Amino acid sequence: MASFVEELTWRGMVHDIMPETAETLAKGMTAGYIGFDPTADSLHIGSLVQIMILMHFQRYGHKPFALVGGATGMIGDPSGKSAERNLLDAKSLAQNCAGLEKQLAKFLDFDSKAENSAVMVNNYDWMKSFSLIDFARDIGKHLSVNYMMAKDSVKKRLGADAKEGMSFTEFTYQLIQGYDFLHLYQHHNCLLQMGGSDQWGNITTGTELIRRKLSGKAYALTCPLITKADGTKFGKTESGNVWLDRTKTSPYKFYQYWLNASDEDAAKYIKIFTFLTQEEIENLIAIHQEAPHQRQLQRKLAQEVTAMVHAQADVEQAEQAAEILFGKATADALKELDAQTLLDVFEGVPQAEVAASAIHDGLSIVDALSGASGFLKSNGEARRALKEQSISVNKEKVNEDKKLTKADVICGRFVLLQRGKKNYFLLVVKPS
Repeated sequence: MASFVEELTWRGMVHDIMPETAETLAKGMTAGYIGFDPTADSLHIGSLVQIMILMHFQRYGHKPFALVGGATGMIGDPSGKSAERNLLDAKSLAQNCAGLEKQLAKFLDFDSKAENSAVMVNNYDWMKSFSLIDFARDIGKHLSVNYMMAKDSVKKRLGADAKEGMSFTEFTYQLIQGYDFLHLYQHHNCLLQMGGSDQWGNITTGTELIRRKLSGKAYALTCPLITKADGTKFGKTESGNVWLDRTKTSPYKFYQYWLNASDEDAAKYIKIFTFLTQEEIENLIAIHQEAPHQRQLQRKLAQEVTAMVHAQADVEQAEQAAEILFGKATADALKELDAQTLLDVFEGVPQAEVAASAIHDGLSIVDALSGASGFLKSNGEARRALKEQSISVNKEKVNEDKKLTKADVICGRFVLLQRGKKNYFLLVVKPS
């Protein structure tokens, strides 16, 4: 593609764009930024859209700034919110900011000696010594209350249907975010701010502040908020957010989220969350339409995003783990799983504890299936199942002579029992 804006446009990642933005970017390397709200010590996949924009921005030779809102995080962005959020304490904010900075470093090139290497900034650094009097005099006087109240984020909270009003704290948010843009414009020649479509009001407050205070020209670009075809919220599961931090959302669950996307969503997501070319994506969609039951589009989406956020090795383990549920995986593949992935794969499968001493002494398979676990109702049922050769231990068929020993314990704490193809049970080995 010829330009950054054209790239985002065909991918469906442009919602609003200020006039002359594309022309300004075409003139040469331009600095632009996106802000990230430190409400947690990890970003989730909703933030991945903004990360992708900055990655495209850098790939097209521009200079990305990633702003972590150590100051604005103390206030809370009212955009898209129907009620005021609980404020975080300084220690939690500092911890969250550090977590976000570590994650962002994985996606953007901060270390390159190239002219367009990325820059990480924290708005607490320039806001911490700004007194209220100085801010009101030097910044507040440039924007009228009328202008600020016309923003959708304010009108929504002050309208007739609003359950509660808006505090002065939240009302000042757009002005502080506007000052961030002004600061980056002055000190880093940052001409462009980008973000989600719900940020348009905050971003244009910044461009207006730059115009009124400095007689400068700055630009804005927003992307659509990501939605799901079924109306449920993107990035949410029954257990909560899908996080980029592997300790909050395991790579296996992360992979499964993308794999379970609907056909309509997968066709949209693969443009937004991967760097596959337009031709590659069109070919994938055509192949998928010929055999949608094979879910090749979803699989490619899951592979690309998981490899980018985690690692190729995590993709391979997630795919091996998925095979286990369908009865195709070998015992060796099962033993290669880490404990968390194994638990994720068998989430909801019945479990029972067994003492390590019983395993070390050699636990008969009949006892393991009935008395020790309750997996099968009686010793008689266990023996019948064994004679029918329908029992497996760690994916390997066993007979009545089998004794469970230390060698059968996988991931240091589990033995997987199975009757037939889909009836699983986990023995959890409890230290003596």
